[in-house]
Amino acid sequence: MKSREHHEQDRSLRIHQSVARQLGIAILSGEYLPGHVLGGEIGASEALRVSRTAYREGIRLLTAKGLLESRPKAGTHVTPRSRWNMLDPDLLAWMFLSGRPDPRFVRELFELRGLIEPPAAAMAAARRTDDHVRQLRAALDIMREEGLATAEGRAADQRFHSTILEAADNELLASLSSSVGSAVTWTTRFKQERSIDPRPSFADHLAVFDGIAAADPVRARAAMEELLRLALEDMGITGEPEAGAANASPNPGA
Repeated sequence: MKSREHHEQDRSLRIHQSVARQLGIAILSGEYLPGHVLGGEIGASEALRVSRTAYREGIRLLTAKGLLESRPKAGTHVTPRSRWNMLDPDLLAWMFLSGRPDPRFVRELFELRGLIEPPAAAMAAARRTDDHVRQLRAALDIMREEGLATAEGRAADQRFHSTILEAADNELLASLSSSVGSAVTWTTRFKQERSIDPRPSFADHLAVFDGIAAADPVRARAAMEELLRLALEDMGITGEPEAGAANASPNPGA
């Protein structure tokens, strides 16, 4: 049985994560722009109705993610967008929870996935084990039964993509699994919420699976490229930025 002290530590952990989430969403939504100085620790913790310790730990978490910086006598301020760790799974989630995500951000997220997942699918086709094939098949079965409108189906979708990175048998690629998995989860959820009648993507995933199971790198890569292209198209977002958008900043002060 946990001691009272351990229960207090667990409670503090949950609270400081909630503080980080609340402030993180405020930053990513543009409520707090780069350069914005947060209030003092005492006033801010009282406003959030949390202890100073929980508030301080929440600030440390956001600092580690690149969203905040603290300086003596200058206080704690929001950093430029260029310093944010955009591949952090929490930041990816908060970006979608902050409201309607910027189309440019969603497009760039798919561009990143396009650089990672098609080559990973090709490598997985060449290096996968029988166990990897079984894991992919199991994830597909759940996706077919549950669909992507359910939490179970989306979790299976995430496992499908994460297993491909694992099957690529490249330690550096595998280290991106949590980031790619978060991107898969939130873009899929966004697509489901955005569309009145979202197009089923089971066949697209099955094509990727068939290429990997057949140990055909070219086929697996092409299938993953098509899956990503169709997913972006389903969200009504073009694959190319508008003229001048490349130099534009989604948030002032970035």
